[in-house]
Amino acid sequence: MHELPTPSAAHLAWLQQRKRHTRRIRWCQLALLAALFGFWELSTRLGWSDGFLISSPSRMALTFVQLCRGGELLVHIGTSCLETVVGFTLGTALGTLVAVCMWWSDTLSQILDPYLVVLNALPKTALGPIFIVWMGAGIGSIIVMTLAISLIVTILNMHVGFLSTDAEKIRLMRSLGASRSQVLWMLVFPANYPTLFNTLKVNVGLSWVGVIMGEFLVSRAGLGYLIVYGSQVFNMDLVMASVLILAVAAVVMYRLVLRAEKILHHFWGLQS
Repeated sequence: MHELPTPSAAHLAWLQQRKRHTRRIRWCQLALLAALFGFWELSTRLGWSDGFLISSPSRMALTFVQLCRGGELLVHIGTSCLETVVGFTLGTALGTLVAVCMWWSDTLSQILDPYLVVLNALPKTALGPIFIVWMGAGIGSIIVMTLAISLIVTILNMHVGFLSTDAEKIRLMRSLGASRSQVLWMLVFPANYPTLFNTLKVNVGLSWVGVIMGEFLVSRAGLGYLIVYGSQVFNMDLVMASVLILAVAAVVMYRLVLRAEKILHHFWGLQS
């Protein structure tokens, strides 16, 4: 077995400097967040702002504890996360599949292109009542709304990425006798893994938007339901706590996408 070369002193020093820089960034980010929450809490305690209208970190924490004790929080978080993951997965999978079909067939691409442009420009909130009538007042309509928001974006982004694949490499593979499916799986997909994960990162936010919009319209559980209910009874502590939990859930989902991107980088990124 070949031994790996020993890193030079300059390279080790650069790695240490990079780690220190990363740690400084993380500490600055945490300090900024703590300062914002500290100023928020201080402003309500000193009467600079109305805690009834904008809540405060301490009141949000108390509301969070009460929800945990009642056993309601896990139900609401689980409901929203399930709807988001299902809509996110279906939107990405179906959108990528349609993009592959459009790359495969120029005729299909020309047929679908104007419809995709119209659907992308159409405000999805206008379709909410239609989905509720079609799917019923339940989780199905919320998932369909989430799917509608992320599907078109996925199709457009992935199709553009497929078309931008290096034409010289495609011609080289075809000159060597590669079939269209081999070009797709051995070149086009690996070359567009950055496009795929950029689309996934965008879809994280879009999927949560679709779920919260759906829960605003029709839901008996979920973070969107808590936000609507809290606003109706003027319980801003519940509203702000739910928004904060929503932000944390979205960040966790985004970090999972980043983790998956790093794993696939070892398979596709080094070959592209």
